[in-house]
Amino acid sequence: MTKMFTIFQNILKSVNKSYTLRQACNVVKMSTNKIAVCQMTSVSDKSANLSVVAKLISAATSDGAQMIFFPEACDYICDSKEDIVKFSEPIFGGDIVGKYKELAATHKVWLSMGGVHEKDLTNPDKMYNTHIIIDDTGHIVQAYRKLHLFDVEIPEKNLRLKESDYSHAGGHIVTPVDSPVGRIGMAICYDMRFPELSTTLSIMGAQILTYPSAFTYATGLAHWHVLLRSRAIENQCYVIAAAQAGQHNEKRKSYGHALCVSPWGEVLADCGDESPSYKIADVSSDELDRVRRNMPVFQHRRRDVYSLYALSLRKNLLYGHTECPETSETAVRIPDGPSHVFGHVRIPDACVFYESALSYAFVNLRCVIPGHVLVAPLRLAERNKDLSDEEAYDFYKTIRTVQKKVHSTDSCTVTIQDGPDAGQTVKHLHCHIMPRKKGDFIENDLIYLELAKHDQFKSGHPGKPPRTLEEMETEAKFLRAELLKMVEDS
Repeated sequence: MTKMFTIFQNILKSVNKSYTLRQACNVVKMSTNKIAVCQMTSVSDKSANLSVVAKLISAATSDGAQMIFFPEACDYICDSKEDIVKFSEPIFGGDIVGKYKELAATHKVWLSMGGVHEKDLTNPDKMYNTHIIIDDTGHIVQAYRKLHLFDVEIPEKNLRLKESDYSHAGGHIVTPVDSPVGRIGMAICYDMRFPELSTTLSIMGAQILTYPSAFTYATGLAHWHVLLRSRAIENQCYVIAAAQAGQHNEKRKSYGHALCVSPWGEVLADCGDESPSYKIADVSSDELDRVRRNMPVFQHRRRDVYSLYALSLRKNLLYGHTECPETSETAVRIPDGPSHVFGHVRIPDACVFYESALSYAFVNLRCVIPGHVLVAPLRLAERNKDLSDEEAYDFYKTIRTVQKKVHSTDSCTVTIQDGPDAGQTVKHLHCHIMPRKKGDFIENDLIYLELAKHDQFKSGHPGKPPRTLEEMETEAKFLRAELLKMVEDS
């Protein structure tokens, strides 16, 4: 019991460990690659905007661009919030995104389409501002919903610009995306005013920070270059910010000056006021490495004094953005027959692979990582404190027994969420045992974030999808045989 207590102490200590992701990441090698940063003046006519996008893609690929970056609202800009919502389309199955995918595949080029208007299929009154990355085969690699909404109201100037009137805020930082030109950290426009987002992306290995924007003329004149150069310098990343420019309608004018900035803060490309237009820039891993080597600011961070810990992080596409969206209706079918109690649900006996006198182990419906299994007391005991001494001894002995054989791994994350404030969602004490291997997460501690949300599967939330009963039974059969063999050999 003393040894097990020490194990849990070490696990708790590791939760508080600061990130060292720069050292942990295998950084994408960029060498020198060409990008194109674009500028346009979107209007309410989607067809006209698409025509501009197509011409820019054709011209930029002819100039050798491997990835092309487009601004926020590249699909359209309207002068009323009613039309903004009305014209929005879903990401998967939407006509405008479908056209972008065709263009990427036709020209064999990667696209960053920064801030298309994504229809919210559950709420007709609002939409999402969503940045998508499409690969050169026409597939969506990643999608990011804008976290920070631009809400400004100055009564004395009769000024009201509130993005929240018609848009939802996103709920997650998206882990950097591997691309032919480097590892990309995704953001949108107003997000650039929140340096903790860019620093989090940089800590997670971003080499390029991208801010597709539709900056107002007044704020752009005052802050555009300063903010973007600051994000590049402090994070030692390339910054690529495609931009809207010029007069869109009577109510709206954008600043322009689509930029590419080096990790040293040098402006490599500036589209000025010209629209539509694009500029080609080189992004170089040699330059990135030189800046980081000569001034290793991320090694100098005082992690003993402060830290950044992203509480809502996403790696996979949301289900509404994939070709095979799943819903909560796909939950596993539990047949009638022998079963074990687990809080408010029943675990089929076929999914149980080990049982002791007072505890049992079973495979998981939604796995954070492959091999993720659970151990619970046979009696419905809600909390650790509710176990008798005999049950506690048997429970922890069972944990150790299972851990020895789960997929023969050298390392495991072994954790209990004891109480609702610790993330417990099933009112039945249970221990998660998750076999670990190098590189299964960008940074080891991110498993705790995934664990916290692994059972929150619902439309629009990146919880883990349920497995089929057949998958679970097959795994349980394998583990049952392995444990039986271990007992026979001992």
